[in-house]
Amino acid sequence: MPSAQKDSTMFRNLLKPDRAVTLSVDGKCIVACADDTVASALLTNGITSFRKTPVSGAARGPYCCMGVCFECLVTIDGETNRQACLVPVRPGMVIETHRDNSHSGKDLNHDR
Repeated sequence: MPSAQKDSTMFRNLLKPDRAVTLSVDGKCIVACADDTVASALLTNGITSFRKTPVSGAARGPYCCMGVCFECLVTIDGETNRQACLVPVRPGMVIETHRDNSHSGKDLNHDR
């Protein structure tokens, strides 16, 4: 039976063992499929909040999944404000969500 964390997500991982890659997200290891985007890897691992808005502090996550809305901004390998829906995963990738508003001052402020 899947873990409780994965039971809470509506996304299902169709991971094939020979296509598995390991990533670090906020200091924790997750497993994703080599064909996943960062956004889909996080979603299938039960991570749905990628950042908080600077104005209201509301949780935000992927919305359009095609690079238009900027709701899925994360830090990838030290580069801030990357659109998770557009970046394919790579083995050993280090991802930081902005759920604690710790991202750089160059935020796009799309929620104003």
